[in-house]
Amino acid sequence: MKERTIARSVEVVGIGLHKGVPVRMVLEPLGAGHGIVFVRSDLHAQMPLSHKSVVDTTMATTLSSRNNPRARISTVEHLLSAVSAYGIDNLKISVDNEEIPIMDGSAIAHCMLLDEAGIVELEAPKSFMRITREVEVRDGVKFAKISPNPSLSFDFTINFPHPMIREQHYHFEFSRQQYKEQIARARTFGFLQEVNYLRSIGLAKGGNLNNCIVLDEQGIVNQEGLRYEEEFVRHKILDAMGDLAFLGMGVIGAYHSYMGSHKLNAMLVNEVLETQAYEVVHVSPTPQKQDTSSAEVAVAYH
Repeated sequence: MKERTIARSVEVVGIGLHKGVPVRMVLEPLGAGHGIVFVRSDLHAQMPLSHKSVVDTTMATTLSSRNNPRARISTVEHLLSAVSAYGIDNLKISVDNEEIPIMDGSAIAHCMLLDEAGIVELEAPKSFMRITREVEVRDGVKFAKISPNPSLSFDFTINFPHPMIREQHYHFEFSRQQYKEQIARARTFGFLQEVNYLRSIGLAKGGNLNNCIVLDEQGIVNQEGLRYEEEFVRHKILDAMGDLAFLGMGVIGAYHSYMGSHKLNAMLVNEVLETQAYEVVHVSPTPQKQDTSSAEVAVAYH
């Protein structure tokens, strides 16, 4: 399998979930070996897709430029979730403000944008990170871990003291098609009683019923209801896929979490990279026997 980028440039205008300001986002193709690069076009600042660029994980994953700390881009996880699901290795993502547009609060609009752009293969072999030993990070009873596995899977459990959520569990075996059907349409969610506090600290200013599931004390405020029975936990898997993109390549392993967060996901990425709990493998169009497990993941992107 070869590295991928998009076939042509595409753009979209939306608002940011937390700052509530209009944002123009442009996606452009990049050549093999360039990786995924974020650009604040209004500040002429670049930041690579790297765990070292992550500076905040409060309610969203936020990047900052090393050369210009004022140049930040927040809420990157939904877009990166879709980019990861499409197996894209090289991409320029430019925005003219501080956030990635929230769209409808899920990743399906980003999938549609990538479908519009088209995907092309480049003349370079694609690398995968195969997890070789279990790595776990914890925050009290909450945890996130990743273990050796012949393919990419996600197993997530959440437990909120709310009658519409309580304990939810979802297991997801990755393929791009299953991602679009089972995960991509799951929206972010928030609690009405927390809105005033979040806005007092500069967050959730752009949140509304068009881009977020809002819950009051008893139920869901959105008149259309849920898209999936387990939409809340499915969105957590969507987030986790975006956060794991900071590992820098496609992953072969089993992710498992209880009440995981952007913070725990960032901790997990750092631990995997720092302890080198992986090996890098390449997949040819006709993989050898020893690469069969890698090939299963490669086929899932088609």
